[in-house]
Amino acid sequence: MVGGLVLDCSVSAAWCLKDEANAAADSVLAALAPDGALVPALWAVEMANILVMAERRGRISPGDADRAVELLGQLPLRLDPAGADTMRRARTVARENGLTAYDASYLELAMRAGVPLATFDGDLAEAAGRQGVRVVGRP
Repeated sequence: MVGGLVLDCSVSAAWCLKDEANAAADSVLAALAPDGALVPALWAVEMANILVMAERRGRISPGDADRAVELLGQLPLRLDPAGADTMRRARTVARENGLTAYDASYLELAMRAGVPLATFDGDLAEAAGRQGVRVVGRP
Protein backbone atom coordinates (compact mmCIF):
# COMPACT_ATOMS: atom_id res chain seq x y z
CA MET A 1 0.00 0.00 0.00
CA VAL A 2 1.43 3.37 -0.99
CA GLY A 3 1.12 6.61 0.90
CA GLY A 4 3.36 8.81 2.95
CA LEU A 5 0.96 9.07 5.88
CA VAL A 6 -2.58 8.43 7.07
CA LEU A 7 -4.64 11.62 7.12
CA ASP A 8 -7.16 12.24 9.91
CA CYS A 9 -10.08 14.66 9.49
CA SER A 10 -8.84 16.85 12.32
CA VAL A 11 -6.06 17.94 9.99
CA SER A 12 -8.00 18.16 6.72
CA ALA A 13 -10.73 20.16 8.48
CA ALA A 14 -8.13 22.81 9.31
CA TRP A 15 -7.56 23.26 5.57
CA CYS A 16 -11.26 24.02 5.06
CA LEU A 17 -12.23 26.06 8.10
CA LYS A 18 -10.51 29.43 8.53
CA ASP A 19 -10.94 29.38 12.30
CA GLU A 20 -9.03 26.09 12.51
CA ALA A 21 -6.21 26.98 10.09
CA ASN A 22 -2.71 26.58 11.49
CA ALA A 23 0.91 26.13 10.42
CA ALA A 24 0.96 22.46 11.42
CA ALA A 25 -1.93 21.71 9.05
CA ASP A 26 -0.15 23.63 6.30
CA SER A 27 2.98 21.54 6.83
CA VAL A 28 0.98 18.32 6.48
CA LEU A 29 -0.55 19.64 3.27
CA ALA A 30 2.93 20.39 1.93
CA ALA A 31 4.04 16.87 2.89
CA LEU A 32 1.35 15.29 0.71
CA ALA A 33 3.18 16.18 -2.50
CA PRO A 34 5.65 13.28 -2.78
CA ASP A 35 3.58 10.26 -1.74
CA GLY A 36 0.05 11.42 -1.06
CA ALA A 37 -1.90 10.08 1.88
CA LEU A 38 -4.07 7.15 2.80
CA VAL A 39 -7.53 7.64 4.26
CA PRO A 40 -10.05 5.12 5.54
CA ALA A 41 -13.37 5.06 3.70
CA LEU A 42 -14.86 6.86 6.68
CA TRP A 43 -12.81 9.99 5.90
CA ALA A 44 -15.10 11.19 3.09
CA VAL A 45 -18.24 10.91 5.22
CA GLU A 46 -16.52 12.58 8.18
CA MET A 47 -15.37 15.48 6.02
CA ALA A 48 -18.87 15.84 4.58
CA ASN A 49 -20.25 16.01 8.11
CA ILE A 50 -17.63 18.55 9.22
CA LEU A 51 -18.55 20.80 6.30
CA VAL A 52 -22.32 20.39 6.78
CA MET A 53 -22.08 21.16 10.50
CA ALA A 54 -19.80 24.14 9.83
CA GLU A 55 -22.37 25.49 7.35
CA ARG A 56 -25.21 25.03 9.85
CA ARG A 57 -23.25 26.87 12.52
CA GLY A 58 -22.34 29.73 10.18
CA ARG A 59 -18.61 28.96 10.24
CA ILE A 60 -18.46 28.51 6.46
CA SER A 61 -20.68 29.52 3.56
CA PRO A 62 -22.24 26.90 1.27
CA GLY A 63 -20.07 28.23 -1.57
CA ASP A 64 -16.90 27.87 0.52
CA ALA A 65 -17.96 24.35 1.48
CA ASP A 66 -18.49 23.50 -2.20
CA ARG A 67 -15.03 24.86 -2.99
CA ALA A 68 -13.52 22.83 -0.11
CA VAL A 69 -15.07 19.64 -1.50
CA GLU A 70 -13.67 20.47 -4.93
CA LEU A 71 -10.17 21.15 -3.57
CA LEU A 72 -10.14 18.09 -1.29
CA GLY A 73 -11.11 16.01 -4.31
CA GLN A 74 -7.94 17.17 -6.09
CA LEU A 75 -5.59 16.01 -3.32
CA PRO A 76 -3.50 12.88 -3.82
CA LEU A 77 -5.55 10.79 -1.39
CA ARG A 78 -6.01 7.07 -1.70
CA LEU A 79 -8.95 5.32 -0.13
CA ASP A 80 -8.04 2.24 1.87
CA PRO A 81 -9.48 -0.88 0.24
CA ALA A 82 -9.66 -2.59 3.65
CA GLY A 83 -12.74 -4.64 2.89
CA ALA A 84 -14.86 -6.73 5.22
CA ASP A 85 -12.13 -7.25 7.82
CA THR A 86 -12.24 -3.53 8.71
CA MET A 87 -14.93 -4.08 11.34
CA ARG A 88 -12.86 -6.62 13.27
CA ARG A 89 -9.61 -4.67 13.05
CA ALA A 90 -11.12 -1.30 13.99
CA ARG A 91 -13.01 -2.85 16.89
CA THR A 92 -9.86 -4.51 18.22
CA VAL A 93 -7.77 -1.33 18.00
CA ALA A 94 -10.61 0.71 19.54
CA ARG A 95 -11.01 -1.68 22.44
CA GLU A 96 -7.27 -1.95 23.11
CA ASN A 97 -6.71 1.83 23.01
CA GLY A 98 -9.92 3.30 24.46
CA LEU A 99 -10.83 4.96 21.15
CA THR A 100 -14.01 5.20 19.15
CA ALA A 101 -14.12 2.80 16.22
CA TYR A 102 -14.00 5.87 13.98
CA ASP A 103 -10.69 7.08 15.41
CA ALA A 104 -9.37 3.53 15.62
CA SER A 105 -9.87 3.13 11.86
CA TYR A 106 -7.23 5.83 11.27
CA LEU A 107 -4.78 4.30 13.75
CA GLU A 108 -5.33 0.78 12.43
CA LEU A 109 -4.66 1.95 8.87
CA ALA A 110 -1.44 3.71 9.90
CA MET A 111 -0.31 0.58 11.79
CA ARG A 112 -1.12 -1.72 8.87
CA ALA A 113 0.50 0.57 6.27
CA GLY A 114 3.54 1.31 8.44
CA VAL A 115 3.25 5.08 7.92
CA PRO A 116 2.86 8.09 10.24
CA LEU A 117 -0.54 9.43 11.28
CA ALA A 118 -1.41 13.10 10.78
CA THR A 119 -3.85 14.09 13.53
CA PHE A 120 -4.63 16.93 15.91
CA ASP A 121 -6.78 14.63 18.08
CA GLY A 122 -5.02 14.27 21.43
CA ASP A 123 -6.45 10.87 22.39
CA LEU A 124 -5.72 9.46 18.96
CA ALA A 125 -2.18 10.83 19.02
CA GLU A 126 -1.55 9.31 22.46
CA ALA A 127 -2.85 5.93 21.32
CA ALA A 128 -0.67 6.13 18.21
CA GLY A 129 2.36 6.79 20.38
CA ARG A 130 1.58 3.76 22.53
CA GLN A 131 1.37 1.67 19.37
CA GLY A 132 4.67 2.97 18.02
CA VAL A 133 3.05 4.99 15.24
CA ARG A 134 4.71 8.34 14.59
CA VAL A 135 2.35 11.32 14.73
CA VAL A 136 2.91 14.28 12.42
CA GLY A 137 1.30 17.67 12.20
CA ARG A 138 0.82 18.41 15.88
CA PRO A 139 0.22 22.16 16.42
